[in-house]
Amino acid sequence: MEVLMLGFALFSLCGAADLPNFVLLFADDLGYGDLGSSGHPTSLTPNLDRLVAHGLRFTDFYSTSPVCSPSRLGGLPLNETTIAEVLKPLGYTTAMIGKWHLGYGANGTYLPTRQGFDHYLGIPYSHDMGPCHNLTCFPPYVKCYGFCDVGTVTVPLMDGEAITQQPVDFIHLEDAYSTFATEFIRSAAQKRQPFFLYYPSHHTHYPQYAGWKSVGRSLRGPFGDALLEFDFTVGDILKTLKDTGVLSNTLVFFTADNGPELMRMSRGGNSGLLKCGKGTTYEGGMREPAFAYWSGVIKAGVTHSLASTLDILPTFAKLAGAPLPTVQLDGVDMIDILFNHGAGQRKAMFYYPVDPSEKFGVFAVRMGKYKAHYYTRGSAQSETTPDQDCRVISPLKYHDPPLLFDLESDPAENYNLSLKDHPELVSVLQDINNLKDEFQASMQFGQSEIGKGTDPNLAPCCKPHCSPKPECCQCGTAG
Repeated sequence: MEVLMLGFALFSLCGAADLPNFVLLFADDLGYGDLGSSGHPTSLTPNLDRLVAHGLRFTDFYSTSPVCSPSRLGGLPLNETTIAEVLKPLGYTTAMIGKWHLGYGANGTYLPTRQGFDHYLGIPYSHDMGPCHNLTCFPPYVKCYGFCDVGTVTVPLMDGEAITQQPVDFIHLEDAYSTFATEFIRSAAQKRQPFFLYYPSHHTHYPQYAGWKSVGRSLRGPFGDALLEFDFTVGDILKTLKDTGVLSNTLVFFTADNGPELMRMSRGGNSGLLKCGKGTTYEGGMREPAFAYWSGVIKAGVTHSLASTLDILPTFAKLAGAPLPTVQLDGVDMIDILFNHGAGQRKAMFYYPVDPSEKFGVFAVRMGKYKAHYYTRGSAQSETTPDQDCRVISPLKYHDPPLLFDLESDPAENYNLSLKDHPELVSVLQDINNLKDEFQASMQFGQSEIGKGTDPNLAPCCKPHCSPKPECCQCGTAG
């Protein structure tokens, strides 16, 4: 801890140029068992694997929801505080590439540029939210895999708040992201300005696509090619950090938004030994691969400490010396875990379903190594698996007493520890119940004031006043 405190002191004394940089890599619909480093035999992820080998790997890291954002009600309220907004007052330059999916709004009200990001290149929502022909790519003989929304505008590519291409050229999209990210890093390094780069990738969300460098390169088919393409961009980012001399002053953190969409079968990802996947509150729905890399600062290793995406904002804020937002946060900083491989501050994880409500509340709670399921329910997004509990045919079930699992000896949640057979766990379950009641008493559910974005006039169109829509919304050139 003395070394860590000395580091904080040096950051404070040396000025903004010596503040740590942050790169946050966020995969989409990636399962616990999808990376080469997690044992998948045909995934090709050499750059991510290298980060794992030289970084700190989390075995018990959780997303906040079993889908890519906890709500589809509209844009992220402007009174919410992002990591970018936490860091900017300290002199950070901030950039985002990839999938925003937190709202567009009239005149771009909810875009990243209104939430603390100086620069943005990406798609403002999920790349499957457009008509099917959007995914035939350029040129048409390169096949993308999947079916998407019809009767809507084709997916736009945005640079800042301007639509530069519609429909997106998926074949060259990742190259554009890589160029944008590396140029941003080079510019910041040249100016000796601390930076935050956020890359929420479209990969490996269905339907998968891949550009020329990756298509057909993996042994895993379209999913593997998409994952490899993401890995190439990670490699470009790491090389640029090294070439510009800022690698030793940059924390790189990788994780994913939720578990694999098993309904897509071989093109939907893999949760490894964990139960179920996307859409469920079983481990496969919310437990994610995660690792932190900081050359010469964070020692390589493995941690079994409990942590979550909720903890990323307070961790970055603590390292930068930035004040936290003046609201009640559910996250805690991971400083003890990262620098001491310690137990950390998080004592519990609360699992909410895709449609959280005050009526049902928390579906499951993990405290230490034990997890209690108060409600279980299958999901269409975990359909096709042989486990009936995962599938949509498995209705909402209330469990009294809760199902209880030891996730250290049984991470696959196969063996319920009934209190009849394990009377020694009565007090453990009571502690979990108390924790759940205390947490739920602090929660407030409110109706979104933003709306559901059903106005067709708000659909992103590079020619706002053209007709007929959506066909006329076309601009930019491929390649």
